[in-house]
Amino acid sequence: MIETEKKAAAIKSAQAHKDDTGGASAQVAVLTERIKELTEHLKTHKHDFMARRGLLQMVGKRRRLLRYVARRDSQAYLKLIKQLGIRR
Repeated sequence: MIETEKKAAAIKSAQAHKDDTGGASAQVAVLTERIKELTEHLKTHKHDFMARRGLLQMVGKRRRLLRYVARRDSQAYLKLIKQLGIRR
């Protein structure tokens, strides 16, 4: 489970304005943190198939949100993926 401080930092880094806590960019940032943690967990627990399924669901959701951000504002999309270090 992601720590509260880590989640707040991820939201703060990706929010569009000071009250934005649930926007698509903020959701992508939080999902990225959760994906990183779960990936580390799966490196040591290779047979945790439920965690693997959850990871795949999170990756799919992040992908859909990123597609939405890219359709709405391509510059914000490029900035977000560069900031989070995903996609190339």
